[in-house]
Amino acid sequence: MNEVPLFGGWDQLSTVLLPFMVRCGVAALCGAMIGLERERKRKPAGFRTNILICVGAAIYMQVGLLLVNAGGAQGDPARIAAQVVTGIGFLGAGAIIQAGGRVTGLTTAASIWVIASIGLVAGAGFPLIALVAAVMVLLTLVVLGAIEERYLEGSDS
Repeated sequence: MNEVPLFGGWDQLSTVLLPFMVRCGVAALCGAMIGLERERKRKPAGFRTNILICVGAAIYMQVGLLLVNAGGAQGDPARIAAQVVTGIGFLGAGAIIQAGGRVTGLTTAASIWVIASIGLVAGAGFPLIALVAAVMVLLTLVVLGAIEERYLEGSDS
């Protein structure tokens, strides 16, 4: 069994801790921005859920990078990202409900899916791209949601 050496001292930990905190912090901020919008609309996946999904995806991505970069293990961090996508599919499926011939929760499921991708980007070390993506998603939910409510009937936002 391959063992990743534990950090022996502050010097080793300090090289990983600051990037870890920045990446998780950005992921939390991105999840919070989108989560507040979902919470405001009283959707089941709201503020805390979106933060947890985004930070969790960032942590998984960082684990993959740490194992390859710091631990010297052979592997591909993208494989962990692929598994995050699979796991998020289960959460998204749980948010979709069919009742009386009407399907609801598709936007919530899509939000869960995109939040995980933003977390992966932040965890991979691209916090600015994660923030830009979060703003794009937020604008999509807010601006297009308002257009849907005004001009389209029966929208599921």
